[in-house]
Amino acid sequence: MAIMTTKNPIEFVREVRAEVARVTWPTRRETMITTSMVFIFVVIAALFFLAADKIIAFVIKLLLGVS
Repeated sequence: MAIMTTKNPIEFVREVRAEVARVTWPTRRETMITTSMVFIFVVIAALFFLAADKIIAFVIKLLLGVS
């Protein structure tokens, strides 16, 4: 069981600032490339699921004889 200790708020802020200073932030170019890749893969996934849905709907209509 973890024991929670109260910390001085000023010390907490110092530790947070120290941690933020150690973070390696991505460059603007890296952020733009990653964002673009996410959008591209979202579009690809959407098109895949749209096609899969249409194919499944067609097969079910064919099997059930619904027009």
